[in-house]
Formats: sequence, structure tokens, C-alpha cells
Amino acid sequence: MRLVLISDTHLPVRAKRLPEPVWDAVDEADVVVHAGDWVSVELLDELTARARHLIGCWGNNDGPELRKRLPEVARETLDGLRVAVVHETGAAKGRELRCEKAYPDVDLLVFGHSHIPWDSTTPRGLRLLNPGSPTDRRRQPYKTFQTATITDGRLEEVALHNL
Repeated sequence: MRLVLISDTHLPVRAKRLPEPVWDAVDEADVVVHAGDWVSVELLDELTARARHLIGCWGNNDGPELRKRLPEVARETLDGLRVAVVHETGAAKGRELRCEKAYPDVDLLVFGHSHIPWDSTTPRGLRLLNPGSPTDRRRQPYKTFQTATITDGRLEEVALHNL
């Protein structure tokens, strides 16, 4: 199962549309995960129409219409892997232990908010991924997104893509 992970798209504020490499990855993916701060409901509609399967949550910059259509925390099991998607996880310091406590029944937590890519594993094995932002690099050298695969309940081939 092929995944594309994005967050903090902030459309149309930070860009008019997603970069073409992201759309190419969406077209190849089995599942697209968006960890909030869409800003525009039009992107939700476009991804819903184009992605084979979309999992998303709302972020702190998302208004009432997006919050009506998306959960604060999205949860699904994908090929045996228990996944949660949330926008904010708090400060980087102490993130692993805080997320372990908050998400004891999850194998993969995808989050956003910082625009800073993140990939770590907690002591009990919870994988934490933040794809950064494909439209706003903030203090990072590149705009980014992530891809990964799930095989028999295992997360594999996690890759960060610089734009």
C-alpha cells in the first residue's frame, strides 16, 4: 500500500495549488494523508475527487466548513497498521513520550503544524512522521512531503521529498 503524506498546504495563501510532484505522487498513491491546515475547502474537494483514498484532519488555521467535514484526529487501520492523523503534537522536546501516552493504541502518528519534517520512533515503537509543508518551507531549506509503503502491517520505505 503506497502512502503520500502532506500537511500545512495553506492554499491559496501560501501557494495557488499543490506542486506538480505532489499531484504526481497523489496519482500513484493508494492512500493520501493530510495532517491539517488545508485553509481552503477547495483542496479538500480536489483531493477527495482525485485520491483513491483520503484520510485527513483539521488544523488550527482551518475554518468552520473544514472542521465540519474533518475530525480533529482521524484514525484508520491500513493493512493492519493502526494510523492516527492529528495537526498538533506540541513542542519537539518530549514529543515521543507525550505522543506515546496520548496515542497508546496507534502504530503510526502523522502530524503537522510546524512545517518541519520529523521522523522518529518512540521506545514502544510508535512511529511519528511530519511531512513538513509542500507550499511553505518556513525555516527549512526546502518545501517537503513524504511517501511510505505499508506491507503486512509494517511501515516501510519512508522517504522525505524536497521540492
